[in-house]
Amino acid sequence: MDLSIVIVNWNTRSMLRDCLHTVFAGQGRLSAEIFVVDNASSDDSLAMLAAEFPTVIAIANDRNLGFAAANNVALARAKGRHMLLLNTDTLVHGSVLPNAVTWLDRNPDVAVMGPRILNRDGSMQVSSTKFPTLRNLTFQMLGLTRFALFDVYRMESWDRMDQRSVEVISGCAMFVRRAAMRQVGLLDDAFFFYGEETDWCRRYANAGWKVVLLPSEKSPISVVAR
Repeated sequence: MDLSIVIVNWNTRSMLRDCLHTVFAGQGRLSAEIFVVDNASSDDSLAMLAAEFPTVIAIANDRNLGFAAANNVALARAKGRHMLLLNTDTLVHGSVLPNAVTWLDRNPDVAVMGPRILNRDGSMQVSSTKFPTLRNLTFQMLGLTRFALFDVYRMESWDRMDQRSVEVISGCAMFVRRAAMRQVGLLDDAFFFYGEETDWCRRYANAGWKVVLLPSEKSPISVVAR
């Protein structure tokens, strides 16, 4: 199995439908499995999946487990040599999925890779950061990051058009190597929402793995503004 795609859903039926259409269209020749973990939605998301996407592996939680724990339910079952954590408000364009798998296969020292992410209007989304140290957060809180010298946390002046080693990749669209995940473990369930990908990236770095932002101008992942 080339790729296991894990999507956590909570009452976002329409966005989930749009996301899945682009995932299937962009899968190419990959051998892939797609999980949707539903956090007890009340908007008939599961009925929509059964009717329109019967090959998707739907997992129905009896309550909202949060982002980390819900992803872990699927990650524990996934068979791909690479994983993709993907938000429901994303649209996959072009050949980003097979390109990512090919690139990861050629770069075995990389545990986590993030694509360039665009907003709906085509603007760049900040999808990679430094670790949130007291220094970095202080610069951010004081508004000093508008000056290039202090733009060290979110790196907003960087257009994400060149490949770089980074510290944190957003869980909005995060490719993860299965072998690395086996070494460091799953996401920490203690994080209900936000912060889980930062913790995960730090654990990969501490284990000696690389984390990389890999832009692809022709095949970015777009994020639909809510």
